[in-house]
Amino acid sequence: MDVGDLRALNRLRLLREVHDGGASRTRSQLTRDLELARGTASVLVAGLVEDELLQEKPAGEHARGRPTQIPGPHPRGPLALAADLREDSWTIAACELGGGSTVLAASGHDGTPAALNDLGAALRAHLGPRVVGVGLSASGPVREDGLLDISHLGWREVPVAEALGLGGVPLRIGNDARLAGLAEARRGHLRGVSVGLHLHVDFDPGGTLLIGGTPLTGAGGTAGEFGHMPLTGGDDPCPCGARGCLSLAVGRNALLRHLGLPAGRGRGRHEAERIIEAAAGGEPEAVKAVESNAGALGKGIGALINALDPATVTLSGLGVALTGDTLQRACHGALMAMRRDRPPPILPSALGDRGPLVGAMESVFDAFLTREGVECWRATRPKNEM
Repeated sequence: MDVGDLRALNRLRLLREVHDGGASRTRSQLTRDLELARGTASVLVAGLVEDELLQEKPAGEHARGRPTQIPGPHPRGPLALAADLREDSWTIAACELGGGSTVLAASGHDGTPAALNDLGAALRAHLGPRVVGVGLSASGPVREDGLLDISHLGWREVPVAEALGLGGVPLRIGNDARLAGLAEARRGHLRGVSVGLHLHVDFDPGGTLLIGGTPLTGAGGTAGEFGHMPLTGGDDPCPCGARGCLSLAVGRNALLRHLGLPAGRGRGRHEAERIIEAAAGGEPEAVKAVESNAGALGKGIGALINALDPATVTLSGLGVALTGDTLQRACHGALMAMRRDRPPPILPSALGDRGPLVGAMESVFDAFLTREGVECWRATRPKNEM
């Protein structure tokens, strides 16, 4: 490896450490963690500042002597636009190196693919020279060719990129559950976990298995549809075309159906929230609905633990509200005997409802923090006159 290649590699290593560490570590800490010479680190940081990728700020507290500097995002540095497209709404945020984010826009929608046109218009309104890509989290399986299916909305093979109309802006599209898992592996309870299982529950459940922090995508990009596995022993038809799916018993749609309320087509988010609140207050029918959901989810998690052998399981979305004794008992009863003495912990997400949006951001920076991505950025920066 020649000197130029080594410098490019170390620039990327430093940028990645700043990003993954939340722009919280001092230059001295980064120098030690990356095993760099102090002079080399100084030259690298100076170059990244010149390229408007990083900016250093004094740490809040430091010992006597020279102030300790913390490299962080440059005020004119790269931005990722991240969008979380749910069955009934969408949210857009601008994200910078280090993971800081600002919500730019949010809106409800009518549950038809026309929502993508409105989302695209909102994204285009926020494009600019700092934007290095757009990441989209979608509440359904996304194929490698960018076609999106959301079965209970009736969406079939919707061409997302075409509908958004972003032109040549790099676009990364992923399933919400998989991106929530990616976020948990980068900034939550699955960080450093060798084999992690993440389940995200909204109107329906989905998830992902992560090996060394990387979600498994499958041959066609649609792995992780755990909600469409017959894990609870039922045989009823599911809108996806299969029968006996876990999603018939778990999620907001299942809560609504349990109480005889209209479900599907992205309806009833607020009604489902009220059911959760009523159950917390002891209302008998709401308690039954929530306990049924939690028991089915626990049974499904037990089956997945038997099959996939994760070290840790995390839950996001509605799954956080379902975490409790009922879920734990159902999971324990579904485990093979050999797994019951040391079952993996089941933890609520450290990121709350932000997981899919954070994962969408991470997918953009994964593409940007490459030699090609950084060199493309450098080529567009105005150079200082000597």
